[in-house]
Amino acid sequence: MSTSTVKTIEFSTTETAFAAILLARSEKGICTILLGDSQAELVEDLQQRLPKAKLVKNDQALAASLKTVTEFLDKPLTPLDFPLDIQGSDFQKSVWAVLQTIPVGQTLSYSDVAERLHKPKAVRAVANACAANPLALVIPCHRILRADGGISGYRWGVERKRALLTKEQQACQ
Repeated sequence: MSTSTVKTIEFSTTETAFAAILLARSEKGICTILLGDSQAELVEDLQQRLPKAKLVKNDQALAASLKTVTEFLDKPLTPLDFPLDIQGSDFQKSVWAVLQTIPVGQTLSYSDVAERLHKPKAVRAVANACAANPLALVIPCHRILRADGGISGYRWGVERKRALLTKEQQACQ
C-alpha cells in the first residue's frame, strides 16, 4: 500500500453471550475478527491495529459474515469460509497456516507447530505469532496448548479459550 493511498476498511460489531465481536473487511476479504468485553473496546483495538485506514461502519454489508461467526460460536462445526485478507509477516502467516489445518475439537502444542514448520527452537516465536493473530476463530490460535496440555495465554482471555475448546470438543462428540 503506498503512503498516498488510504485503505478503506468496513467493520461491524455485535454482542453475544460469549463476547463482543468485531469483524472488519478490506476490498480483498475479511482482515480482522476480534473478541472482547465491549464493542467500543474492539473499535479502539481496530483503530490501533490499522491507524492509517479509513474505518467505515457498515452493518448491512457485513451482516452475513458476522452471522456466520456468531453461528460458529453456537455450533463450532459451522464453516468459516469467507475470503480472507491475512496481513502479517511471512513467519506469522506460516504459523497461521498451520493453525488453520487443526480440525475442530483437536489441539496442538506450540512446540508441535514449531516442529511442523521445521523450526523446533521457534516455540516462543510461534507463541508470539498466536498472540498477534488478527483473525480470531478463523485462525484458531485457541487450539494451541502448552506442551503439557495446559491452557496458557489467549489474546481474548483464557476463560474464552477454555470455553471455545469445550464447545468444540462437545460439537465433535
